Amino acid sequence: MAVVRQARSADRTARGDAARSDWSEHLHARITSADRVVQSICPYCAVGCGQRVFVKDEQVTQIEGDPDSPISLGKLCPKGAASKQLVTRPDRITKVRYRRPGGTEWEDLDLDTAMHMIADRILDTRRRTWQDTDENGQPLRRTMGIAHLGGATLDNEENYLIKKLYTALGAIQVENQVRL
Repeated sequence: MAVVRQARSADRTARGDAARSDWSEHLHARITSADRVVQSICPYCAVGCGQRVFVKDEQVTQIEGDPDSPISLGKLCPKGAASKQLVTRPDRITKVRYRRPGGTEWEDLDLDTAMHMIADRILDTRRRTWQDTDENGQPLRRTMGIAHLGGATLDNEENYLIKKLYTALGAIQVENQVRL
């Protein structure tokens, strides 16, 4: 039917009236029904592209590039443009998944259990690998058993806090890929 409308009208490229139908007249952009728009930053890489997150009834309905961002000027790469799936995909993992050493199956853990396991392992590693002094008695007060490599999406403030935490634990191997 659209081809017939195109042939009968002056709209030979079918980008105007020839492309319209009763069905398409009822369509609207997902962003027009949003209750609010939240500015955010894409979580995928170190570029830090600006995003506008459109929310309706406390649910994310659309994510688009932020034209006010001096970094990306409203553009997103394919991964950033698909980032809505991070929060809306029905099959996304929303629980802590754990596979025991030597195990072949994943199991669900509640967050408190997982956090306690992590804390216990960090403290145990620190205890086992602590170096108070070197072979000449010079003070070291460090552990070589704990290190941290920050991801590219961490900002300066997050890396500052991470550095403070790992320094307090005695770790000296703390690196990051911070966005500047």
